[in-house]
Amino acid sequence: MATLKRFFVRWIGAFMDAPRLLGLVYLPRYIANWRSYQRSSGARLRLGQSYPCLSDFVTTTPFDPHYFYQSAWLARELQGRRPTARHVDIGSDVRMIGVLSAFVPVDFVDYRPLKVSLNGLVCAAGDITSLEFASDSLGSVSSLHVVEHIGLGRYGDPIDANGSERALAELARVVKPGGHLFLSVPVGRETVCFNAHRVFDPTTITNALAPLELCGFSLVTDDGQYVETATMDAARQQMYGCGMFVFRK
Repeated sequence: MATLKRFFVRWIGAFMDAPRLLGLVYLPRYIANWRSYQRSSGARLRLGQSYPCLSDFVTTTPFDPHYFYQSAWLARELQGRRPTARHVDIGSDVRMIGVLSAFVPVDFVDYRPLKVSLNGLVCAAGDITSLEFASDSLGSVSSLHVVEHIGLGRYGDPIDANGSERALAELARVVKPGGHLFLSVPVGRETVCFNAHRVFDPTTITNALAPLELCGFSLVTDDGQYVETATMDAARQQMYGCGMFVFRK
């Protein structure tokens, strides 16, 4: 039954914005607030001034635990290690990259190049399965919530059942001896959710990156809790956790 429910949620979500749809229950509150504002201001609002935001009537600030915690995790890792040269990121969340570039110079590579101009940030087009960096050349590399998408065609990339393996091999290739790779992927019971993402057993990742040494592992659980020092066994119990790995070559 739970599997069937997830199936319908995924397909409905592909065509509808679920939070905004659920926000319709707050329409009466919006109308009441509209009338209250008119009374307090002494002026009549025109219909053209309406801009209903119905999904924000919540008691706590909503956030995506994976993206919130992985951004905080990477920032703290880089702050602690203080890379002396440029940091290279492959395809991670662009909001995080913009902030990181304020305290460490960042080269950002994405299959769909980011068209911005910002001090400390250099953007370029690139394919994670065929990076234009020499082997053993980069001292600090990150790729957060990227590898699981490679080869599924979601972002216009070619269909490739082995896309994730190719991406991991490239990341391992470009890191130089003594350098670090910061990686995050969905972890739990291994599966493919086509064409959204893959979920990995954490040992699939460590085995694929066997030439690199695992230095640290953090986890965001299914219920959104952050575990700074986590175990592989804990990660395996998740349906869709976020595993954050630090590797050293």
